[in-house]
Amino acid sequence: MVKNAKFFWEVLKETFDEWNNSNASRDSASLAYYAIFSIPGLLIIIIWIAGNFFGEEAIRGEISNQISGIMGAEVSKSVESMIAGALIDKQNIFMKIVGIGSLVFGSTTLFFQLQHSLNSLWDVQSAPKKALIKFLLDRANSLGMILMIGFLLMITMILSSLISVFNNIITKYFGFETYLLVELVNFGVGFGLVMLMFALMFKFLPDVQINWRPVWKGAFLTTLLFTLGKFLLSLYFGNFKPTSAFGTAGTVILIMMWINYSCMLVFFGAEFTKVYTYKKGYKIVPSKHAKWSAAKLYEESHKNQTPQV
Repeated sequence: MVKNAKFFWEVLKETFDEWNNSNASRDSASLAYYAIFSIPGLLIIIIWIAGNFFGEEAIRGEISNQISGIMGAEVSKSVESMIAGALIDKQNIFMKIVGIGSLVFGSTTLFFQLQHSLNSLWDVQSAPKKALIKFLLDRANSLGMILMIGFLLMITMILSSLISVFNNIITKYFGFETYLLVELVNFGVGFGLVMLMFALMFKFLPDVQINWRPVWKGAFLTTLLFTLGKFLLSLYFGNFKPTSAFGTAGTVILIMMWINYSCMLVFFGAEFTKVYTYKKGYKIVPSKHAKWSAAKLYEESHKNQTPQV
């Protein structure tokens, strides 16, 4: 037990050093910028997918509630306006095709750029001869992440709906303690779903083949920090109004602040996954459409050199 705690602490310290010396701050700010253009398309695609099961109005309401709980009602209304402004004319076939293509391209840009940042963290890059294939695969992976988010949102809605329906019944017949237990289970399942999302992100977005064990470790740490940070930031945004001085631009700045914070945590979790993987000695190889970066090859060549006497 003590040995495991010591190992975890060493990995955590090295992770912080690597993360602090990396381009995490710059990449997070860059991704926050791309997110402003990706959010409308991303949310619309999620609404279309999940709306087939629960109705588009119900999904919009759930998304608004989630955003409102984190960043306030004002930001939620602004995001709704962004979605409304990006809606597609479904009567005109040509405009529908162009609109859907634009939405898919715009919505996948955020994950596409995130993938590039994670590749840089893992010291891999695309193989030049397979650039076009790699580009298409990256966009497909990004779209897959959006579909996964839509699926997780549906699962979360089902659980929330069940808790709401049985709220009074549970309290009346089984007591308040049972209701608290059900709420705790609901929180645990929600925590697990977010952890699953981060695990899939760490496993499939970067162009490296890694073991699942460090992926789950990194996903758990990231989810823990994300849950704590979400609570603290919601208090901060709600009580101190940090963007009030920016007027109408405050909403956009608030969204960028939230995305920037989330990306910083993702990079910290990915860095933890990388450090844990190397310390445990798990095998790491680039995917078939990628190769080690020049910096990585240089580092390995010098590491393998034996000093001459």
